[in-house]
Amino acid sequence: MGKNPVVFFDIKIGLLPAGRIQMELYMDVVPKTATNFLKLCTGEMGQGASGKPLHFKGCKFHRIISGFMAQGGDFTRGDGTGGESIYGAKFPDENFVSKHDRPGLLSMANSGPNTNGSQFFITFQPTPHLNGKHVVFGRVIAGMEVVREMEKVQTGRGNTIQRRAKQRKRDSSRV
Repeated sequence: MGKNPVVFFDIKIGLLPAGRIQMELYMDVVPKTATNFLKLCTGEMGQGASGKPLHFKGCKFHRIISGFMAQGGDFTRGDGTGGESIYGAKFPDENFVSKHDRPGLLSMANSGPNTNGSQFFITFQPTPHLNGKHVVFGRVIAGMEVVREMEKVQTGRGNTIQRRAKQRKRDSSRV
């Protein structure tokens, strides 16, 4: 397989631009999971069963816990109770080859085994207790300083939204 794709998020904290996060997707390890994320970044799949566009554009990080992770990807409800994969229903855990062994990893958020949709998180530190439970599908390759800025602003009670992410496909030839 060729070079892994790279995508980026342009992050705002409040109304202020915080910077860009570039992420490599592990297409060579978890192609189904990486493809789901890639196509949700580009928005090329159109409208989902929820009636909402299958796209992360304007999506918020609804849950941020300092020292742990930032979770986002709920483009249907925005509060962590929704989301949808490009495959329609939830899709199974692809594999657990990659471990949660460092900051800046992209991993699928879920509600138990084989319940992957569109929600994901970015780790702030190693989280080995998540190994075998959440599929790691990528890593931050640039903009970790933006991730650290996100970590400083935690979400409030009831998962109050504190940040927005704007996401688009990145031309891997420009990396």
